[in-house]
Amino acid sequence: MREYAGYIPHIGDEPIETRVLTFEKNGERVEVEVPLLTVEQLNKVIEKVKQASAQFLKSLSVTEIINLLDRVMEQLLDRRHPYRQKAEQVLPIVTGYDEEMVRLGLTSYFKTFRKPQLQRFLVEDLENPLLLDDFQPRPKGGLSKAVGPDVIVHVWAGNVPALPLWSLISGLLVKSGNIGKVSSVEPLFAGWFARLLVEVEPKLADCLAVVWWKGGDVERERAVFGQADVVVGYGSNASLEEMQRRLPVTTRFLPFGHKLSFGIVSRSCLDARKAWHVAHQAAFDIVRYDQQGCYSPHLFYVQTGGIVSPKEFARYVAHELNCFVKRFPRRPLSLEEMAAQASWRQREELDVLVNKEKEVLGNEAGDWTVVYEPERREFAASCLNRVVKIVAFDDISQIISEIAPYRAFLQTVGVAASPKELFEWAEWLGKAGATRVTALGHMTSPEAGWHHDGRFNLRDLVQMVDIESAAEAYAEQFAPYVD
Repeated sequence: MREYAGYIPHIGDEPIETRVLTFEKNGERVEVEVPLLTVEQLNKVIEKVKQASAQFLKSLSVTEIINLLDRVMEQLLDRRHPYRQKAEQVLPIVTGYDEEMVRLGLTSYFKTFRKPQLQRFLVEDLENPLLLDDFQPRPKGGLSKAVGPDVIVHVWAGNVPALPLWSLISGLLVKSGNIGKVSSVEPLFAGWFARLLVEVEPKLADCLAVVWWKGGDVERERAVFGQADVVVGYGSNASLEEMQRRLPVTTRFLPFGHKLSFGIVSRSCLDARKAWHVAHQAAFDIVRYDQQGCYSPHLFYVQTGGIVSPKEFARYVAHELNCFVKRFPRRPLSLEEMAAQASWRQREELDVLVNKEKEVLGNEAGDWTVVYEPERREFAASCLNRVVKIVAFDDISQIISEIAPYRAFLQTVGVAASPKELFEWAEWLGKAGATRVTALGHMTSPEAGWHHDGRFNLRDLVQMVDIESAAEAYAEQFAPYVD
């Protein structure tokens, strides 16, 4: 099977060089042909996107853009649609994730971008979405307008299927031309989305492009970054630092690096009736995309004093993970991932000889590992791929002291607690650096308009243009009706 990645607006008849990326899973093989444009071709693409978006995309109202995106999402949610069928068939092979996990994940994700959700997204970021269309009056006097960049360049990661949608849709909502660079890990979905968008509205054909080059290609990155108004980057902290070195000082850079997320379970949730459900939700957060997202949990703090002890809760989670193996088999691991997991588990098993209260649980195939610790000595990431720690705690202040050194890396906290505890703990967690508090079972499904890493998605892209009240009043004396 061969698929073609990317989306290139027409820039002439000059041939475009390609590379072939190969993916295999359970005997199925997909060859993905990705476009490798020369610097000169990239320059043509950027100029075309800039001009077309200025002529057409910026002429649309934000309501018209939302309606277009909603029509695209309606088709992607239809499992009979060719692009949806292609995604369900090909993405499990390319990413290695279980077919059913991909199907459910895509449905949940696409629903985030339907019309009502996009309207909430806009209101969340800009309060008055009409700011994107025209000058709007300010309460203090004067008027303001939100102006999107001419060109946004997106450098996407590929650890989660369809991840590019967040930033690409944000770029479209602010009426910017968009150039997206796909990852070699998952190079397909962004191009499919671009093609479907153009099928829905052919006049958008030249307003965006989806390209590829090998990460770290200095020549191409400098050429593209040098013409961008904003660069949105996803990846490791090291790769983002390298990326920033290639940006002109005048280019706005919005980096999204690696983050750490975890869960907290209150004793109020640990009785015989509730604990199993909480453990099921925690296990689902672990299983979904095998902890590859920044919002996936690395560990769970479980409070002592409940009817179900933290150690028993760890066994509950282990049971649920074992059940999930049958429904959502873990993706095949690379040799490096297998070695990291074996080393991590061996280290934990050796520690049991010293710490008798500690427990290491897992199945024979090594599909998952749960480690119970009566107390935590260091807050750290797991080795991923369904490996998690369950750590006992007495009071929220213990957790805060342990996570404090990692403030810059914290993101999502999944919480199972009473309403009073939820708000008290959220206050503590926010001060410690966490930027998102959600329910267990929802850690890997951010709501529409969430503040990614505590920031505004749209507001960070635009610049505000103000007409001060003094200018408005001054202009009055020159109005034709004054005479």
